[in-house]
Parts: sequence; structure tokens; C-alpha cells
Amino acid sequence: MSKSYFITAIHTDSGKTLVSSIFTQALHADYWKPIQAGYPRDTDTVMKFVHNNKSRFHKEAYLLQAPMSPHAAARLEHIEIHLDNILMPRTENTLIVEGAGGILAPISDTQFVIDIAAKFKLEVILVCNIYLGSINHSLLTINELKRRKIKVKGIVFNGPENTETEDIILKHSGYPYLLRVKQEKKITQEVVNRYAIELMSTWSEK
Repeated sequence: MSKSYFITAIHTDSGKTLVSSIFTQALHADYWKPIQAGYPRDTDTVMKFVHNNKSRFHKEAYLLQAPMSPHAAARLEHIEIHLDNILMPRTENTLIVEGAGGILAPISDTQFVIDIAAKFKLEVILVCNIYLGSINHSLLTINELKRRKIKVKGIVFNGPENTETEDIILKHSGYPYLLRVKQEKKITQEVVNRYAIELMSTWSEK
């Protein structure tokens, strides 16, 4: 049975969509963004960067207009997001599921983005981008994942290499290192494929 993975990050604009593209291409997986708030759609971006004959791209459960927190974007449209209405797409393929914002981005007054991963028992891939303060944000996110007993596949670092930052995050998380994505001047299919090949050189689904 194929596995499914939930890609989340330490905050918004951390590189989840690029990392989702890399994993979708590397695993020839399907892709699904359950909640999209704002345009352009992340699904369209991933479709642009992924090039294989196996990946399929599934429709959002909620497609919202405003680029803001899902619960706020939904409220503007007089919609209430219900976790019960978010149903896993039917596929026999590996599935990459991309979250919205960080793990505690609210989807309603009582539920958060990470509740999607918990509902479907998805293994998390955590994107930690590198900046001043990212150690604190990373370890807070990691502590919450552990508190919720969410299984984590590993960490992807996004940004300029900083071994001191990366080492302390890996040490205190206990999670495996999966990949480092550098600051690229331009993202293309070729760039995504290069990282996909790098990922597959060490990838294991155990």
C-alpha cells in the first residue's frame, strides 16, 4: 500500500510548495492541497514544475479567494470549514498533501491545519527555512508535533546552509535530515528534477 505524506512548515512562505513539487516529482506521487486560500493556486504551481506520466493533481476540498488564514478567508465568503468535509482523494498512488501556513494555522475556531494530518494519520515532512529566529520557530513546531504524537518522516531545510542552526534543530528534534533546498534564482522543472534526484539517492519509505 502506498504511503501518504503531509508537507508542513514552521510558518507561511517557508517553501512548502517547492518542496511539495520536489517530492511529487521524486516519488511520481499524486498531489493534493486540501485547503487553498488565495491565488495563484499552489496546485497550478506544482503542476508547472512536475513532469512525469504518473502524478495526478486532485481538487481542493476548499478553494478560497482571500490570501489569508483559512478560517478568516472562509469567513469572508460566509463559509465554515469542517474537517468532516475534507475527504482523502481516491488513489492507489503515493499522495503528497500540502498544508496551508504553519501547523497551527486555524481552519476554524476550533481546528487547525495539523488536524488534517492527524485525521488521515499522515506522516509529516517538516520544512524549516533558515533565518534569524528559525531555531525557536522550528523547535516550537517540533514540540507541538511531538505533543500531538504526529509521526514525522524528517526535515527539509530551505535556504542558505547554516550548520549550527541545522545541527541544533536535528539534535533536539531527533528527526532525520531529508534534503536541503538552496536559494535558487529561478525555479524550473530542471531545478525541481535535480532536487528530486538528490532526494531519491537517500530516500527510504521505511
